[in-house]
Amino acid sequence: MRTFPGALSLCAWGNLALAAALIAGALSGPAFAQGQANVLARVLVEGNQRIEAETVRSYMSLGRGDVITPARIDRSLKALFATGLFSDVLIRQAGRDLMVNVVENPIINQLAFEGNRRIDDDALSGEVQLRPRVVYTRSRIQNDVQRIIQVYRRAGRFAATVEPKVIQLPQNRVDLIFEVNEGPLTGIRGIMFIGNKRFSDRDLRSELATKETRFYRILSSSDNYDPDRLAFDKELIRRFYADRGYADARVVSAVAELSADRSHFFITFTVEEGDEFRVNKVSVESSIPDLTPVQLARTVPIAPGDRFSADKVEDTVQGLTFEIGRLGYAFVDVRPRLVLDRDADTIDIVFEVNEGPRVYVERINITGNVRTLDKVIRREFRVVEGDAFNTARLRRSQQRIRSLGFFESVELSDEPGSVPDKSIINVNVEERSTGELLFGFGFSTTAKLLADVTIRERNLLGKGQDLRASVQVSAQTQEIDLSFTEPFFLDRDIAAGFDVFRKSSNKQAQSSFDTNEIGFALRAGYPLTERLRQRFSYTLRFDEVENVGADASRFIVAGSNVTSAFGHSLTYDLRDNAFRPTDGYLVRLDQTLAGLGGNKRYFENRLTYAYYQPFFEDWVGTIRLTEGYIIGLGQGVDINDRFFIGGSSFRGFKPGGIGPRDTSSGDSLGGNIFYVGTAEVRFPLGLPDELGIVGRVFSQAGSLAGIDETGSNLFDVGSVRVSSGIGMSWSSPVGPINIDYATVFRKEDLDETEAFSFRFATQF
Repeated sequence: MRTFPGALSLCAWGNLALAAALIAGALSGPAFAQGQANVLARVLVEGNQRIEAETVRSYMSLGRGDVITPARIDRSLKALFATGLFSDVLIRQAGRDLMVNVVENPIINQLAFEGNRRIDDDALSGEVQLRPRVVYTRSRIQNDVQRIIQVYRRAGRFAATVEPKVIQLPQNRVDLIFEVNEGPLTGIRGIMFIGNKRFSDRDLRSELATKETRFYRILSSSDNYDPDRLAFDKELIRRFYADRGYADARVVSAVAELSADRSHFFITFTVEEGDEFRVNKVSVESSIPDLTPVQLARTVPIAPGDRFSADKVEDTVQGLTFEIGRLGYAFVDVRPRLVLDRDADTIDIVFEVNEGPRVYVERINITGNVRTLDKVIRREFRVVEGDAFNTARLRRSQQRIRSLGFFESVELSDEPGSVPDKSIINVNVEERSTGELLFGFGFSTTAKLLADVTIRERNLLGKGQDLRASVQVSAQTQEIDLSFTEPFFLDRDIAAGFDVFRKSSNKQAQSSFDTNEIGFALRAGYPLTERLRQRFSYTLRFDEVENVGADASRFIVAGSNVTSAFGHSLTYDLRDNAFRPTDGYLVRLDQTLAGLGGNKRYFENRLTYAYYQPFFEDWVGTIRLTEGYIIGLGQGVDINDRFFIGGSSFRGFKPGGIGPRDTSSGDSLGGNIFYVGTAEVRFPLGLPDELGIVGRVFSQAGSLAGIDETGSNLFDVGSVRVSSGIGMSWSSPVGPINIDYATVFRKEDLDETEAFSFRFATQF
């Protein structure tokens, strides 16, 4: 067949015609008509009040021109429910239209809580997700109910229940009320141990942060169940065993079971004690040139044969690090290596001293200080940003911050800095009350009551300043004293301050005269070394001896005087804590020279020495010696400048109860030289630690003698007086309380005694 370019063949034309006929037939058939009927023409929305119809359509999986299928309708239905805007949705097909009928969820008008007394509305509102003007849904309510219950469980109330109440309002609005039944605190009915053979349940309970419910823990939350605290308790038990030689001990489980009435928990710890290990060998290995193990071994307190103690190992690491840092090596890494011989139950301990990476302090972060300014804490640091990282200096910094007395706890930690040779120091503090309202009471054998009231703020405005005002009122003394101290005067390490005072003393009962004093003092102190501090002061005082009784001693002379005195003191302090020391010692020398102005001429010296030594767990021994000497310069020492000993300075004797005395009148005359030595032991009484009650036994010996006058009726014998007694100190919720009872074993006939003394203080 002949063809022409650009033309179709006759066969091709025939095929096209056949195809066209087939397509036309298909379009005109019933299948095509059905497809056209399932193409969506409109979506009609009904029942919506606040929500626009177009908004409803936007959530659907079907749009105009889409083929309507059951799957697409199902997806659209689920999408509308998932918005949380509707409580009910119905979709039905009407021809080529879809009819969407919705029931909108109401809007919350008000949200309230009822029955919550222990946790306020603001705290609960911060936990729930629902708010006024938010869409109300059942799922959100259930979630919020669970959140509120969790809040109460964290507060120790596992029996708490929450019931939501809905009040219908016009315009599809509701008021939502959460009715709370807080229930009682879920306490700890019992704490039991399984597997402990070496130590009793009582021993282990005393180590736990979680305590059993007791009536005296009314002000504590330690007897409320806390899962986090329970996890910490497992670690405390492990440490307890590790510190007593049981290096393999572990806590297998800690199970808390809630009672049927949901009012108490029963906690059971399962422990595996293992065997007790003894130290076999102790050695020090050093890889640092010029730092020999021999010179370091002397600082290691662990010896072969000792019971293994994890705490002592850690203390040794800290001690070695401190000693090496003191020798000038800032970059050291001390690590203990333990080699256990389980057949012989022994441990070899090797302290490896290696040169650590050269790390510098990049930044010091301080957290937890709400009132106290950052600079008050920073100025106590022995390192600053940019210095070499020195563990010994950081340890000393932590000790200095604690000694401020502003914080319950001071925790230091470090973390990597922005580059490998940088470290960030994190300081977390927990503030304590620094305001004090003190009430003091005393009782003597003559039934005389004395009291003093002191108000003091040791951290004024968070700047570390100390402001103190006191009023003492008793049958013998009325005193007003105002003092102020700026610990960093002119932003330098100079503690400067002043005192203004007025004092009237009725000494008729002991010395047949009265005194009046009024004056002021200026003072400034600064450190000479890290542990040695020096202070200078100036005092101007106007004093008067008056109301000398007709039958008073001839050695008591009425008159007025002016004292202009310069003072100097040196203090060397190696105590671990300035407020409640348990280790270390303190030496202090105070000197006063009067005569640069005024009409008094004397030179006074006082020396105080105190040594603290722990010798059992929670047992602390104290030895304290105080002595003084005053000498007149070209004149005698007046009675109101002499030393008077007794009361709190010598328990068992009244104030002014010992020393020189006029035998004819019985008047106490004071003395120019004295000494008092005290030996005391502070120990636990076996009561729960959280009560804060400790016992004390003490013994004191001392004397007071040496005045300038002479005469046949003058009793001036420097014999030793001795007293001993017991006492109790209670860190009560309202403040410290001290009670002492002393018995005198050696005294002179003219001495005056008292057996019982009591002191109470509260803080705010």
